[in-house]
Amino acid sequence: MTADLQKGRMRLRTCLVGLLALFVAGQCSYSPEPDQQRTLPPGWVSLGRVDYEEELSLTFALRQQNVETLSELVQAVSDPGSPRYGKYLTLEDVAELVRPSPLTFRTVQKWLLAAGARNCHSVTTQDFLTCWLSVRQAELLLPGAEFHRYVGGPAEIHVIRSPRPYHLPKALAPHVDFVGGLHRFPPTSSLRQRPEPQVSGTVGLHLGVTPSVIRQRYNLTAQDVGSGTTNNSQACAQFLEQYFHDSDLAEFMRLFGGKFAHQASVARVVGQQGWGRAGIEASLDVEYLMSAGANISTWVYSSPGRHESQEPFLQWLLLLSNESALPHVHTVSYGDDEDSLSSAYTQRVNTELMKAAARGLTLLFASGDSGAGCWSVSGRHQFRPSFPASSPYVTTVGGTSFQNPFRVTNEIVDYISGGGFSNVFPQPSYQEEAVALFLSSSPHLPPSSYFNASGRAYPDVAALSDGYWVVSNRVPIPWVSGTSASTPVFGGVLSLINEHRILSGRPPLGFLNPRLYQQRGAGLFDVTHGCHESCLNEEVQGQGFCSGPGWDPVTGWGTPNFPALLKTLINP
Repeated sequence: MTADLQKGRMRLRTCLVGLLALFVAGQCSYSPEPDQQRTLPPGWVSLGRVDYEEELSLTFALRQQNVETLSELVQAVSDPGSPRYGKYLTLEDVAELVRPSPLTFRTVQKWLLAAGARNCHSVTTQDFLTCWLSVRQAELLLPGAEFHRYVGGPAEIHVIRSPRPYHLPKALAPHVDFVGGLHRFPPTSSLRQRPEPQVSGTVGLHLGVTPSVIRQRYNLTAQDVGSGTTNNSQACAQFLEQYFHDSDLAEFMRLFGGKFAHQASVARVVGQQGWGRAGIEASLDVEYLMSAGANISTWVYSSPGRHESQEPFLQWLLLLSNESALPHVHTVSYGDDEDSLSSAYTQRVNTELMKAAARGLTLLFASGDSGAGCWSVSGRHQFRPSFPASSPYVTTVGGTSFQNPFRVTNEIVDYISGGGFSNVFPQPSYQEEAVALFLSSSPHLPPSSYFNASGRAYPDVAALSDGYWVVSNRVPIPWVSGTSASTPVFGGVLSLINEHRILSGRPPLGFLNPRLYQQRGAGLFDVTHGCHESCLNEEVQGQGFCSGPGWDPVTGWGTPNFPALLKTLINP
């Protein structure tokens, strides 16, 4: 059989599937679905085509309703000046608002069942369908897709992905935002272990960041801990063969947690906790969330990514859309280059983050560890924003270092601290004034061609990101650095503030940004010295943005001063 004849038969069969499912008469035609990761990430190698009978799981993001109304509600429940402030939506409220139309749900369901999809299940909000298909069925269902097995990443994990874009029948295009499990490769952690700083005369000074250093710098006393009740909780998410070990947490608290009350174990693991070696990333997240937000019930969302055809970050979003009772604060050290993702994917994920904000969840994302980033477009350099850090519905955390690495002193910019301006999301109204002031007053702005001055600017806040001690696989490891460290620290501080709010009968903080910008960073240490890295070329010579008074796209409004921040955020 010739290749042309084979392709013709495949197209004919796919048309018949579409006709059976959609009762559409006439020619079967397709519109291209733009959702794909555009380049193969470094370090990943194709092992060739996958057997046609191999089973895989795909997630179909169904088109939602009333997204504009949802956006307005987020603003209302997050703005202290609104009569609706703190009156968050339940998961059922969100489902009632955004669930796809009955036509959308029926159309997609019939299309999938006609193609042989099985074990399909949805979520409470009914805007995702996850189904099992064979590779043969998936390629017939999504013409253009061609599944290969890839291996890569530090853990040499295997994934099944399509290097080619898929197409949707035109009749399905109004009903499906994207299909997950085809294109996006797992991002690798950029957490790094830096060499010990060489500074003379260090006797009697601290030798790296530990919980006691964090608590000293951010003015947390031994009494600034949770009450141990179950009405306040916090969570972190771990992905991609990253696990924490209870024994590491116990050893960490034995070494570093003796001066404050703390919980000895994670309260709940949601998802599969693997049995492999602990990852430094996961160990760091758990240990510093539980030591900054000390004695507060802590959950870990574990989406280790072992299943070859699913995307762990997407799995985490599905969990958020399917659980009525969730921790109030979530910290996530995950990100992709914004330009590597399709508009269909980023816009839909942004809506998922909006759903969480409407429910009163505080989502903190690491700003990334590549400074302003750098990429080349038509031979010209531009800065490279990160997503979800660039979403207007999350609080993004940048990184700082001590001015003297061995003293608990003022903080300066950690040169790796991610920050900049989105090329996808417009600047939200809550930050327009702060960003305009920065752009008009900074003496060190890069050329305007390097960034989109009208885009969502990030980070919003910062914390120490340099020189942490972590216990992983029972070994204390020094000088671990990255905004993966600053994010759980800031999250833990907000959990302590939630504790005070809940015990005094107030709602949890929810989406923090509108309030944070209204109050112009009150309660935070302003970081005014230092710049982060970017393109190493003649125009910018490796320098991105620089910090200054007030908000800046390197450290946001600054780092926490707990008693002052508590006073600022306790009312209303």
